[in-house]
Amino acid sequence: MNNTIDWRLLKKLYAIHSPSGKEDKMIKFLISYLQSLPGVKLGKDYYGNLYAMKGESESYPCVVAHLDQVQRLHPRDFRAIETRDIIFGYSANEHSFCGLGADDKNGILIAIQAIKQYDCMKIAFFKEEETGCRGSSRAEMNFFENCRFVIQCDRRGNSDLITNISCTDLCSEKFIQDITLEKWGYKEETGLMTDVETLKEKGLSVSAINISCGYYNPHTDEEITVKRDLEKCWSLVQHIIEDCTETYPHEVGENNRFGYYDDWYTEDEIYSILQQDPAMTGADLYDMYQTNFPGLTVTDFDRIVEEYHLMYDDEEETTNLKHNGKDKETDNQVLG
Repeated sequence: MNNTIDWRLLKKLYAIHSPSGKEDKMIKFLISYLQSLPGVKLGKDYYGNLYAMKGESESYPCVVAHLDQVQRLHPRDFRAIETRDIIFGYSANEHSFCGLGADDKNGILIAIQAIKQYDCMKIAFFKEEETGCRGSSRAEMNFFENCRFVIQCDRRGNSDLITNISCTDLCSEKFIQDITLEKWGYKEETGLMTDVETLKEKGLSVSAINISCGYYNPHTDEEITVKRDLEKCWSLVQHIIEDCTETYPHEVGENNRFGYYDDWYTEDEIYSILQQDPAMTGADLYDMYQTNFPGLTVTDFDRIVEEYHLMYDDEEETTNLKHNGKDKETDNQVLG
């Protein structure tokens, strides 16, 4: 297992602006890069999605990612600034932070590293995930027929392993057991719309998952990557590829452990987003996340924001009152 991340390559990916529907620069870069790797065969479907494979085998591990990003601001002097712990985007001319597009360029990097490292591997890159999984909805499903499983790294944070999205089961119980996710610092969660869900709905007959890959504040100009969290993701992906050597069949609805999708889960996801940026309005959320929550209107987002502040602002105020009371008592003791 090689836990090294190619940070230089990742910063090259960040430098390529690839908003939804305008992924041509990223596609051109990936074709050139992948063609330079020994033994890699490339394909492209009519919609522009990319497919690559390496080696000859009866079955392949498979990693997928999406090519597009939400952020529209990407000045000419954009730079991906790397510190010891994080990477962030910045423009000196604009005196502002700029989104990296780490959602899902972190996933693109993981896929590239996988096909470089392993003798038998399949990877795929989809267009326009952020505008409703338009690319993966047109995927060539024959490509996945001899895959053991499909991994996507397209989740914020550092510990979520998504096994169900919008009432769609993604994988088998055996796959979850064999991953031993707790050992690697991950926990099973339900998640938001992304390409593996679309592949399952199109008939993908093997298990699929989506994994946290170290980005935070997605879809914003304050997006960052925490380096150790991306390294953690890469370690888990390597473990799955190396140790989960069976084919893990799974049909949608086979294990209906999360056979519901109700308001509390949707609101919980949006609350998590608001905890990162409590100043966001319902309109902000609608602009950035409408494709993740296609059933919600601006009015729905406004209601959830209002309920969030009613719940958490009260908690914060209570905490502050307790803290201030304790401080006052301490001050009295000192003064007395």
